[in-house]
Amino acid sequence: MGQVLQFRLPPARAEAPIGDALDLLSAVDFALRDLTDIGNHVTLEAVREQAAACRQMLQAAYLAEVEPG
Repeated sequence: MGQVLQFRLPPARAEAPIGDALDLLSAVDFALRDLTDIGNHVTLEAVREQAAACRQMLQAAYLAEVEPG
């Protein structure tokens, strides 16, 4: 069986209206942060490598979108 990762829920923010749509770049930014956090807390090397590969792929796509030229 695989290792089940328990994700911490972010604290509720009163200023964020319920139902706001999340834009794609923000979602990728959040995923990058989560993957970094996962990589820092997982002890299974194969999972760390997979998280690092996913992070690199998302980071490359994110930078290609936000950097001019």
